[in-house]
Amino acid sequence: MWDYTEKVRDHFLNPRNVGVAENANGVGEVGSLSCGDALKLTIRVGENDIIEDAKFQTFGCASAIASSSALTEMVKGLALDEAAKITNDDIAEFLGGLPKEKIHCSVMGRDGLERAIADYRGEVIKVTQGNVVCECFGVTDLEIERAVKEDGLATIDQIINHLKAGGGCGKCHDDIEAIIHRVRGEQAMEIIKPVRMSNMQKIKLIESTLEREIKPTLQKDRGDIELVDVVGNKVYVRLQGSCASCSKSQITLKNHVEAKLRELVTQDLVVEEVK
Repeated sequence: MWDYTEKVRDHFLNPRNVGVAENANGVGEVGSLSCGDALKLTIRVGENDIIEDAKFQTFGCASAIASSSALTEMVKGLALDEAAKITNDDIAEFLGGLPKEKIHCSVMGRDGLERAIADYRGEVIKVTQGNVVCECFGVTDLEIERAVKEDGLATIDQIINHLKAGGGCGKCHDDIEAIIHRVRGEQAMEIIKPVRMSNMQKIKLIESTLEREIKPTLQKDRGDIELVDVVGNKVYVRLQGSCASCSKSQITLKNHVEAKLRELVTQDLVVEEVK
C-alpha cells in the first residue's frame, strides 16, 4: 500500500472537474492504455487568455486521478502564460507530496497541460522526437534528457518513477545510465548562474543543488539534510539522520554544504543550522 497524503486520498475519492469542459477550445491527450495511464485534459479559455474551466478524464491509479484533479483546480482562473509555468513538482506539492514511485503521474498532468495550451494556441502539437530508448513504454532519449535536466534525476530508479522508462524488461538500463552521465556531466561543466536571480530562482537553485550534489553524499553515511528557509543570502537547514548527532556536523556544514552552494549558486550564501 502506498503512503498517500490526506489530500491525495481526497482528490482520488472525490475528484474535482471530471468530464469534458463545455465549449472546450483546448485539448491535451497523453499516455496510453497499454502502459496503464492515460489522460485527456480539456480547457476553455476566455477573454484575456484566462482559463475559465478545466476538466479531465483519466485512466490510471489513485495518483494519476488525484494529480489530474489537482491540476484542474490549479489552472482554473490562471492566465495561459502562468498556467504554462506549472511543473510536475508544483502538482505534487499541491497534493502534499506523492510517493516517489508515482511521480510520473504528475509528469503526465504537466504534459497534458502543455498539449492543451498548444492546441488552444493553434500550435502544432509536438510529436515525441528523438530515439526510443525504452521500447516497453515508448520513452525517448529526449524525454529522459529533459527529466534529468529539469528534475535533477541521477539514478535509474528515479527515471522509472518519473517516466516509467526502464520499468519493464530492463534492457534499456545501460542506455539510460549513459544518458544520465552525459547530461549531468554537461551540467557540471556549464553551471548556469543567473546574473540577477529572483528569490524564487535562488531557492529553486539551492533546492536542486541540495538534491543533486549534497544529499547523495550525506545519505551514503546514513545522514540527510532538509532546507528550512532562505532569507536573503542566509540558508537555514536542518541536519538529519547520522549527521544530526555527528560531532563534525559544523565542518560538514561549512566545508561541504556551504562550499558547494557557494560554488553552484552564489558566493554570498551563508549556511546556518536549525535544530
